[in-house]
Amino acid sequence: MTKNDLRKKYKALRQELSTDQIEAYSIAIANQLLKLPIWDKSFYHIFLSIEEQKEVNTDYILNILSGKDKNIVISRSDFETGGMMHFLLTDNTTIKKNNYNIPEPVDGIELSNDKIEVVFIPLLAFDKKGHRVGYGKGFYDTFLSTCNPETIKIGLSFFEADDDITDTHSGDVRLDFCLTPKNTYSTK
Repeated sequence: MTKNDLRKKYKALRQELSTDQIEAYSIAIANQLLKLPIWDKSFYHIFLSIEEQKEVNTDYILNILSGKDKNIVISRSDFETGGMMHFLLTDNTTIKKNNYNIPEPVDGIELSNDKIEVVFIPLLAFDKKGHRVGYGKGFYDTFLSTCNPETIKIGLSFFEADDDITDTHSGDVRLDFCLTPKNTYSTK
């Protein structure tokens, strides 16, 4: 299927999920995460969930990262440039929803991409080769293309892998892992 077809399909499927399902699936994804060989890293970039889009609730992953005393990095999107600025999440970081209901840091300690060692990525869909489908704005492709090649890229999805995304291109940055409530996919 094409990215556009997958985007429509999985947006609709996600809208059918109940709050209880989202919470149960999000906990299961966080538990899958504990099995990955990523815990020797220091800087972990994570998205803050858009509740209105019924995204994976990353609060559980944030708790794991805090419990393991990791540096947590969150982003603010620049819709004019298509870029993202990254900030260390601290007790003093102020979070506010933007016009698209994306929770973002208002201020904080800005970090460069080369510090980030692990990135958690929101997904609508993905295939078994590590190709992914997001909302189509290209923020993550731009961001991931500027990270170190060793940066571990982990997608989070409520749904299992699709067989094949037919319209991938060279600018698409592939995932290293994708976590679902039931499975961990590795493309390494």
